[in-house]
Amino acid sequence: MAYLSVNPSNGEQNRAFPELTDAELEAKLAAAAACFKDWRHLSYAARATIVSRAASLMEERAEILARTMTLEMGKRINEARGEVAFSTSILAYYAKNAERFLTPLKLHPTLGEAHMESSPIGVIFGVEPWNFPYYQLARVAGPHLMAGNVLMVKHAACVPQCAIAFEALWTDAGAPAGLYTNLLISHAQSDAVIDDPRVRGVALTGSVAAGRSIAARAGRNLKPSSMELGGSDAFIVLEDADLEHTIKWAVWGRMYNGGQTCCAAKRFIVVEKLADAFLNRFTAALAALVPGDPIDESTTLGPLSSESALLELVGQVDQAVTHGATVVLGGKRIDRPGSYMQPTILTDISSDNPAYRDEFFGPVAMFFRVRNEDEAIALANDSDFGLGGSVFTRDIARGRRVASRVETGMMFVNNISWSDAELPFGGIKDSGYGRELGDMGIQEFVNKKLVRYAALEAPV
Repeated sequence: MAYLSVNPSNGEQNRAFPELTDAELEAKLAAAAACFKDWRHLSYAARATIVSRAASLMEERAEILARTMTLEMGKRINEARGEVAFSTSILAYYAKNAERFLTPLKLHPTLGEAHMESSPIGVIFGVEPWNFPYYQLARVAGPHLMAGNVLMVKHAACVPQCAIAFEALWTDAGAPAGLYTNLLISHAQSDAVIDDPRVRGVALTGSVAAGRSIAARAGRNLKPSSMELGGSDAFIVLEDADLEHTIKWAVWGRMYNGGQTCCAAKRFIVVEKLADAFLNRFTAALAALVPGDPIDESTTLGPLSSESALLELVGQVDQAVTHGATVVLGGKRIDRPGSYMQPTILTDISSDNPAYRDEFFGPVAMFFRVRNEDEAIALANDSDFGLGGSVFTRDIARGRRVASRVETGMMFVNNISWSDAELPFGGIKDSGYGRELGDMGIQEFVNKKLVRYAALEAPV
């Protein structure tokens, strides 16, 4: 299977790349293992020199990196530029803060003295998705390289040019051979990498099915893993919400990145008092989006990442309708070249409808009416997922109270500002485990070693 780069706005193939042979993969594994022996002993300042230089190169190459992303997975160019800028900031953040995050922690035993110290564990294998081709890479590269580990990454098969461009940042920044390695490999080869004793940890961002498979394989090998999986985030609107403010976030939260975001707003749960007004304004706002070439800055609706993604999403909508859902808006592909989907709103989704528990990875919103705050929270929690969610209310204390009662890894009050480099990111339930970003993200693949020293006699 080749890695194919296809422009989803017109279906034209850009380039194809062959998979590595087993011999080529072995050479890269050996280089990574050899690199770790030296990299782990470098000072934080020496590591930061390389990571900071990679960040600077990313900033210098921002436009070409953004255009590559747009041509390869269809992200609208303005969003692509924003992703490159954010990815740059993540690398710079860890170059600056890693030593502080991993400084030895003094403990206070009854007798003697003790501390916890952090040390890298080795080669980390990352499996990353196509929806944020640079951000997903930056948020594993920044922390884990600064912690003293080395990184090998199997990126999604539809964004090979982005993967190659990101690897080039490290080579051009002067990174030693094997520090950051892009792997164009098969699923079978990926399994072999997880099994390899030189690989000491596994990080995945992907689907629930992929998470179960890769976590199980890492577990059989007794290797730590972090899993950032799917989501079906609730967007709760209480009766005292500022509707104008709320609608803006609703549109952005569902439609950012073409709706192809694990922590996007997907289930809109609105208290009855505002339900009609919200639905009318939300429908009008989505209907006003205009499809176009994502490289054109005026385009407000880009394509999905691939034809297969479009067909899967249309199939999910059709299945939902077969089981009783009502299509308020959209529901079909757009009649134009490329993989474009109409913005879609579904209502009347009963608990026995497959859509009730599905994740719609694209511009499809599910709308639910509830009588009050308690019903909103109960519906939000009736999900197999637990990544993020949001609540909109003029009463901030009320918003915090609701946020505390919703069972997710992240909650946002009157916004859906998912990610800052400083804020840990991750979920619970079928949304996975572990955290990325912030001070927690760098802790996932380090050995937390206890060192105790005391003048004690051995027990008799």
